[in-house]
Amino acid sequence: MVLGLMGFFYIIKASFLVYFSIPTALIYVIGYYLISRERLYDYVRLVYFWISLYMGVTTVCLGYGYGFHLYSMSMIPIIFYSVYMGRSLKNTKSVNAIPASIAIVVIYLVCTLIPVFKGPIYSNDLGVDVIFWIVNSIIVFSFLIFYTNMLIKGISSSEDRYIKLAMEDKLTGLYNRHYMLDRLDELAEKDIDTKNKDIKDSSAEDDYYIAMLDIDDFKKINDVYGHNAGDFILKSVAEIMKSTCSDSLVCRWGGEEFLVLGYDKTIAAQQMEGLSEKVSREAFVFEENNISLTVTIGIADRNEADSIDKWIQAADIRLYEGKKSGKNRVVYH
Repeated sequence: MVLGLMGFFYIIKASFLVYFSIPTALIYVIGYYLISRERLYDYVRLVYFWISLYMGVTTVCLGYGYGFHLYSMSMIPIIFYSVYMGRSLKNTKSVNAIPASIAIVVIYLVCTLIPVFKGPIYSNDLGVDVIFWIVNSIIVFSFLIFYTNMLIKGISSSEDRYIKLAMEDKLTGLYNRHYMLDRLDELAEKDIDTKNKDIKDSSAEDDYYIAMLDIDDFKKINDVYGHNAGDFILKSVAEIMKSTCSDSLVCRWGGEEFLVLGYDKTIAAQQMEGLSEKVSREAFVFEENNISLTVTIGIADRNEADSIDKWIQAADIRLYEGKKSGKNRVVYH
């Protein structure tokens, strides 16, 4: 683009702008090198200084009828985007976007007012100023649309990532307690709406169940084989639960406890018995150590309690009963 403008400046005999285009082209080459080295701070300072200078010089030389002053409109959102982008680069100074934006506004005002009072340095009768205004306007608005879209996408991606981190257990990859409580609260609200509308369907409250699972003698595993082995067991059990309970919502409730929200109570006992059997038969090998494992599970239907807390408590009580009666049990009623 700069080289093309250089040719135009030659045609209209704006000799100073022809020579000024040479270092302008070199600036972008240097800028590419700086970006490739992740020297974003140096890049922004260099390129923004020169773009501001270029915008000012071309406006003073040709007048604001060519639309070169419009580039200030795109420069401001881009510099804010560069600040956002710089957060992902290590050991990078932050560009202060507010003073830079104010400086751009000042340059814009000065460079557009000079032609108003003094007139442009170069004038011609080619009648191409309108064409340049349109082309520069399209370029500026394209920059605005592109970088605004990039900024929104970046923010949305960051929010999604943070939401995932907030709702996911880092060790096992399962949902965490906070996420499960949110889903249970939504379920409770849905139940209230269903009752108020006097509607009974396949997703009504009677169909749900909760299963609380605890790894038996988990402390002993940590004591004998170390905490790394304990982490390995937690991740392994989580994988088994994800495959066995793929039609249910599974979360790590805390420590060695897991919680399952199932949507069909008629298969609750069968599904949990299958899960318990699969864990007990699995060969857990950690650093050439064979680790035997069992789990105890307590199950409670949704219609057994009038609140989410009591529903969870009912499953927890049955889990405790299974522990007292010898572990490696699935307690339903």
